[in-house]
Order: sequence, then C-alpha cells, then structure tokens
Amino acid sequence: MKKRLLLPVLLMTTLIAKANQDTTLVDLGEVIIKENRIEIPFNKISRNVSIISRKDIETTPARSLQEVLSFTPGVDVRQRGVSGVQGDVGIRGGGFEQTLMLINGIKMTDPQTGHHIMNIPVPLQAIQRVEVMKGPASRIYGQNAYAGAINIVTMLPETRGLNIQAYGGDFGMKGISAVSSLPVDLPFGKYKQTLSFSHDASSGHWYNSDYKVSNVFYEGGLELNDRNELRTMIGYTDRSFGANGFYTNSFPDQWESIQTFLASLSHTYNYENLYIQSRAYWRRNTDEFRLRRNEPAFFTNNHVTDVLALEFNGRYESKLGTSGFGVEGRQEQIESSNLGNRERSFLGVFAEHRFEFWDDFDFRAGVYSNYYNEYGWKHFPGAELGYQISNSSRVYTNYGASYRIPSFNDLYYEDPSNFSNPDLVPEEAQSFEVGYKFNRRGLRFELVYFNRYTENLIDWSRAPSDIVPNPNRWTPRNISEVTFQGIETGLQYALNLGSENFKLKEVSLSYNYIDANLNQAAGVESRTSLTALRHQAIAGVQSEFFTNLELNVKARYIERMSLDPYFLMDIRIDYNRLKTFGVFAEASNVTNAEYVEAGFVQMPDRWFRAGISINLQQ
Repeated sequence: MKKRLLLPVLLMTTLIAKANQDTTLVDLGEVIIKENRIEIPFNKISRNVSIISRKDIETTPARSLQEVLSFTPGVDVRQRGVSGVQGDVGIRGGGFEQTLMLINGIKMTDPQTGHHIMNIPVPLQAIQRVEVMKGPASRIYGQNAYAGAINIVTMLPETRGLNIQAYGGDFGMKGISAVSSLPVDLPFGKYKQTLSFSHDASSGHWYNSDYKVSNVFYEGGLELNDRNELRTMIGYTDRSFGANGFYTNSFPDQWESIQTFLASLSHTYNYENLYIQSRAYWRRNTDEFRLRRNEPAFFTNNHVTDVLALEFNGRYESKLGTSGFGVEGRQEQIESSNLGNRERSFLGVFAEHRFEFWDDFDFRAGVYSNYYNEYGWKHFPGAELGYQISNSSRVYTNYGASYRIPSFNDLYYEDPSNFSNPDLVPEEAQSFEVGYKFNRRGLRFELVYFNRYTENLIDWSRAPSDIVPNPNRWTPRNISEVTFQGIETGLQYALNLGSENFKLKEVSLSYNYIDANLNQAAGVESRTSLTALRHQAIAGVQSEFFTNLELNVKARYIERMSLDPYFLMDIRIDYNRLKTFGVFAEASNVTNAEYVEAGFVQMPDRWFRAGISINLQQ
C-alpha cells in the first residue's frame, strides 16, 4: 500500500529526476578526486585508485553496492547471502575492520564492529560514482582507513528528474527504488535537492535467510553566493534478516535487525586560492541480535552506538603548490547489553603539501596526528612521488603509516564461544607501493606492487582440540607480525567496434595476487587472517545489439587462503537503458558454483531477476 501511495505522490509533486547521462567512454583524467582537502585529477593521482562510474553501476549484474564492489580489482567482498544484506569489505588482504567507508567524505565508522560499515542508507540508484582508494589512507582520512578507503559520491542535479526502478526474481525477491531531484530558485540562492528511497525483500535462498531492507536518503545544497554553500544529508536504513550461518552453524534460527541513521551539515567557502569546509555529523546504529529468532529470552544482544563528529578541512594554493590542513574531533559511545556502556573520544590533526617540479614530477607529503584518550598521541606520515613520462604514461610510488584501534566488539564481546580481551593494543602498519599507469585512446592499463608490514594485527584465534566440535573459545589477540605483499594488474579497453547491429563496446581483465607471511604460535587456529584473497581474476565484456540492447558479462575466479577456489559468471541485459522506459534482466552464478564467502552461509546456485526502469526529465 505504501508503494502505491508513494509513486503518485512523487509524480504529483513533479519531482521529475534527470535521466542519467551515459558514460560509454569516460575520460577518467577529468574526474577530480577530492579527498576532503586536496583535489587532484584522476590521472595525476600517485596511488592505485579505482573509479566505479554511474554507467558501471547501472550495467553491472548487481542489486546492491556490495555486489558492485565485488567486481573491483583488489577488493574482497564477503557476503552472507544475496543483495548485500550483510557484507564485509576488505582491501589488499585487510579485514572488514580495516576498511573505511565514506559518503561524500563523511565517515561511516562504527565503534561496535566493522560488520556495520556497509549499512549504507543511500539507494544504489542514487550513487553517482564510487572511489576505491587502495593502500593506507590514514594520512588522508584518519585511523580507520588502515588498508584502504571507499568513498560513495552522490550528486545534486541542476534539473528536475525522476528515475524509478522495480524488479522481481528468484527466492521471492522483489524491490522498488525511486530517485528524484527538484532544484528551486530562491531569492537568496539556488537550492538543489534530491530525495531517494528503496525497498528490497526476499523469502531467502535457504532456510531462515529472508530479508527486508529499506533506505531513505535526502540531500540538499544551497548556493548562498559564488563563495559560500551549505549542504545537508539525512539518511536512514532499516534491515532485518534471518541470519542462518552468519556467525555460527550451531543455531540456524539466528536473526538480526539493524537501523542506521546519518545526519550531516556542512558549510563550504571557496574563493580564489582558499577553500575551507566545516561540517558536523551524527551517526547512530541500533543492532538487535537473537540466537533464536522466535525466542528472544534465550539469548539476545542489544547495542546502540552513537558517533558525533566535527571536522574542519581546508587548502591553500600558491606558487609553492597546494597545502592541505584539517582538524577533527569525534565522540564514540555505546550502550550494550553485552559490551556494557562505554565511550571514547579523540582528536585528529592533518597537514600535507603537494607541489610539481621539473615539469613532469610531483611530490606530496603529509602527516596525520591522532590523540585517543586511551592511547595518547600517534603520528602517521606518508608521501607520494609521481613522474609523468608522457601524456598517457605515469609511474608513481608512495609510502604510508596506518593505525587501527580495537573495536568495542574486539575488546569486550563475550558469549559461550568467545572470550573478550580488554588488553588489546592498536594495530599499526607500514605500507609501500610502486606502480605504472597507461591511459590513451580508450585503453587503460595499470600494474602495481604493494607491501604492507603489520605489527600487533588483531585476530580471533583459539587453541586446537581433538574434540569435534572444538570446545575452546575464540579470543582476539595481537599476533606478532604479518607481511602482506602482492601485485595488481588491470586492463580496460573501450573498443566500440562493429556495425549498427552489433558493437563490442568494452573488454576488461584484471588479476591480483596476495601473499601473507603470518608469524604466530604453532597450532593456533586463526578465524580471519588466513582467509584473505590469494588469487583474484576478473574479466568483463560489454556489447551492444541494434543500438538499444546492451549485454554485460562478468566472470570472476576467487581463491582465498586456506579455502577452496570457485569461478562465477554473471550476466545483465538492458533494453532502452537510457530511454524513458527500459527493461533489464540479470543472472548470477550462471556456472552454478558451490561456494561460501563468509561465515557458514552457502551462497545460492544460479538465480535470476528482471525489472523495469522509468526515466523522466523536464
């Protein structure tokens, strides 16, 4: 009933959203990576960054951001079920606690556990692009960007528009989403705004794996004058799901319900050589977990976390280059039936400078200094050096120190299978990277070597036992040291070859290899550190038939340390994607592979969905 009412309301209020522009051939050199302070064109970045464009999001056979990210080289997405109900994201062998998620530069840090960082309140159709920064980003974003950072970017269109999408498929799957924009000219400035929502549901692909996920996201921007702008974001996501196999295979009736709220307000001053942004935000996450879905009295955990933060960022451009500076303060607190009532606060200070010399060289260096009330001051320097061989070729290298404090879950969680360890100390790492980029006439190629040496890595481990199942409890510990190193290589070629009846639009291929040298006590069982990616190969082919029919085929080979490898193929077909009315169909796991990504959840065999899209513009 709500869906029936909402659609005519949107239409009657003329929230007619602009149809998305096609980006068949994207010049990534024109994409600006903002990083909160210093803005750098994509082709001048001296590190490995992947850009997921709007077209990539539209044509990928995926129903969630987690599934879209799974096709990104070097990114390890481990889902418990389909459609991103809960998915953990790691980069370059890093765990889900070591990746930072952001929405327009706003951190989605959750002090309870990294399992919640993907509780993104932005519908997939409202995302303009995704920037995936691989390698240490603590110098740029702070302590949680240990192994990398993922920034979701939304846009405020200049024109009115409405995009509606609805679909259905196997497992009783169904969903609807709408993205609308309504800019308004006011006497004191132009006010741009977007409102979007989505609802996805399924009866589940196996016992007790049903889910309902709803998202609402609003963004507004007021241009006061040519120097000052105000922006606000408000987002809410509600997800409830059967959690069979999520955390243990001993209780198939596990159930979880999570609500995440985000609100932010920012002011930007931009005049001549000076840019200053100040913003405040609040993120609340509510989590209820039941070991038996219909017996809450048997075992239930309730957690409420709040993160309140204030940030001040700026940059100044001069003849000597670009200087970036910033300061942030954050208060984190939790009220929990298991973890107790706790809080912590910290202060962070940023400083960096970038300059170009000898025409073809550029150098960037900086430091992030962090003060936690529990750990005192820590300093994390970093530097990047790039050499532009030609307009199409670039070599680069970088170094960075990174840092992650234990989550409240690491420190205090206990149940019959797990012990807590309040004596944990923060993880620290030193990372190095060297790479080569080539970008010319639709051909993009990149080759990267990276090395990350970690001290005090936090891992859940337990002593072995001859008894099955093992009765010993898992306990988080600071294992002595781990070295992750590997290579990443990727090629993308926009061919656009053929006739009106058939065109081969694009081919892509990437391969990633990671080696981990783990030093710890003999015989100890590790729950997370030895399950990182070892081999990852991703291939894609995009083609077009009779102008309006598009076919996108994606294939992946995944092999994790100590786990069996598997091969997946996914397909999407679009008809009239950019027209007023379009249809699409998707098939996942076409190869019918048997595989597990996380926990004890057996992922589904071959499954299908199909839907329609409506694009209206004024």
